[in-house]
This record gives sequence, C-alpha cells and structure tokens, in this order.
Amino acid sequence: MNDLVEAIRAGVPGAGVDVVENPGPSAQHALLLAGSTAVAVAEFLRDSQGWDFCSNVTGVDWPARKVREVRKTMQDGKEISESTELDVPGCLEVVYHLYSLKNKLGPLVVRMRTGNRGDDVSVPSLTSVWKSAEFQEREAFDLFGIQFSDHPDLRRILMWDEFEDFPMRKDYVAPDDCEYEPTPHDEILERVNARRGEA
Repeated sequence: MNDLVEAIRAGVPGAGVDVVENPGPSAQHALLLAGSTAVAVAEFLRDSQGWDFCSNVTGVDWPARKVREVRKTMQDGKEISESTELDVPGCLEVVYHLYSLKNKLGPLVVRMRTGNRGDDVSVPSLTSVWKSAEFQEREAFDLFGIQFSDHPDLRRILMWDEFEDFPMRKDYVAPDDCEYEPTPHDEILERVNARRGEA
C-alpha cells in the first residue's frame, strides 16, 4: 500500500492521499483521498496503475463521537499508560471498491470524506473516471445525503422526490406504520399523536 501511495504522490503532484489502516483480520487497508485532487488521483489509478473497474460505491455515516486514545510510556523503568479522550467530529464517507480486470487484482478500497454531516457534505464525483459509479453515487446521495459535485445526473434513485430525509443516516427515525394509515382513527390516531407529542 505504501508503494502505491508513493507512486500516486510521484504521479499526481500535490495529491492528498493517506492510508487508513484496517486493524481487523483482513488487514484490508484503504486509500483516503482529499477531495481537491480525488479525480486526478482516480485517473492516475485507472490509467497508470490498471484499476479499470469500480464494482461498488457505498456511504458510511460517522456521527460525532468520543474516542479514547491510550499512550504507553516508560517512566523510572515502569510502563505507564496515559489515557486521553478525543472529540472526533462527524462526517459522511464514500467508499469505492476498485478492481484491475487487466491485472486480476483487487479490491482496492478508496475513501473520501465530507467536511461534516450538515452544511459541508460535498465530494467530487468519480463517474467521469468509472462510469459504473454513476447509479451507485446516486444511491449514496439518496440514502446518505452526500452531494457529488460534477455528477452527470444527481437525483434520487430509490426514494421518491418529495422524501425529505436520508434513511441510512444513523440518526434517522423511521415513521411508524400507523402514520401511513390513510384515515387514522381510535388507537392508531392515539399512536400518531403520541409520536408527534400532541395530546
């Protein structure tokens, strides 16, 4: 993975690319791309490194969270553990799985992150590099609310146009089935009113 990062930095001057390590048994590390150079890096991966097929695009919702970081140091010959709690701001993430059909390699996992989960949720579309990303980026837009700049046809693909929320976000609250009742009455009306906080 480090060799690939070095090749990207040599081939795309100023490329924003880091490695996100996977501590799990698969050890399937990922490339984290900066939005400002993501399209150029994607073109380099396709044209110079042979990653010619994007099989999957999905989203991940990372709400703000606290992470405990433990540092171990030696003091007077004894190991001391120091714990710090860090605030990690929330963001949305797009994950691409790439394959090289030509070289029979893959998957290569590539990620991009938005600035936050509110007003900075845009990343560049990679549809111009891998056409197979078009519908799947639309799905991430529809279900997570990720905006893909320069996408050729960014509109809902699963939910109806009037739908106002993003069902795959972790803070999404699904409506009760009773809210779909055409003419709510009796106990159904009570459940609807209780959910809405009405008497």
